[in-house]
Amino acid sequence: MPPLRALVERGHDVALVVSQPDKRRGRGSSLLPSPVKACALELGLPVADRVDDVLALDPPAELGIVVAFGKLIKPHVLERLPMVNLHFSLLPRWRGAAPVERAVLAGDTETGVCLMQIEEGLDTGGVYRCERVAIGPDETADELRARLVDIGTRMIIDALDAGIGEPEPQSGDPTYAAKIDPAELELDWTRPADELARVVRIGGAWTTHHGKRLKIHRAHVEDGRLVPDVVQPEGKAAMPAADWARGARWRPGDPLGT
Repeated sequence: MPPLRALVERGHDVALVVSQPDKRRGRGSSLLPSPVKACALELGLPVADRVDDVLALDPPAELGIVVAFGKLIKPHVLERLPMVNLHFSLLPRWRGAAPVERAVLAGDTETGVCLMQIEEGLDTGGVYRCERVAIGPDETADELRARLVDIGTRMIIDALDAGIGEPEPQSGDPTYAAKIDPAELELDWTRPADELARVVRIGGAWTTHHGKRLKIHRAHVEDGRLVPDVVQPEGKAAMPAADWARGARWRPGDPLGT
């Protein structure tokens, strides 16, 4: 949402906001709009859930700006409307759906934001601007993403103010950031502690204790072991690991995953 708000505040004419269709969310399973759609409606902007609707705009749009849309833009749309994408990696490293999570999982010490040209291939277009960003040793994927969004928002505004210019072809060997599979979030206690800590940092990590699922929201490495800091027992709210441990009669070093 920050890029959309920034565009409006800067005085750019946002002719249409395209977002994913409403989905059932929460315990009541009510149909709710995406955060982007909710923001657009709050700002009084027209909204659609089909990319093709941009082709019906009169007068035609000059440029499409894509941020974390999650779908490929079809060639017939790109032929009529040039588009740029804000991608959260140092292209061509981590092309694809989960660049932030994959950078954390891989133990990368830096990532970045690239403003790139959209073409038919998956994140293969030329790059207009790019900024490198250090990844904190304990930084979570959500924390990192928030920083990248702020940097990317400024990047979009600066590019529009100065003129986007011509893209430079990507150089280097590409790596692909596949969507995180739920199976990757189960902690494998045979793996080194630093690898387990990176799984926790991307969000959704879990294990079992006495046959019940235990989510681990925060953890740190101590003496070569992963020590939980914030956990969520099955059917309960998140809590400090020390509070859970007292009730569960668990001590650091006791086995989990049982």
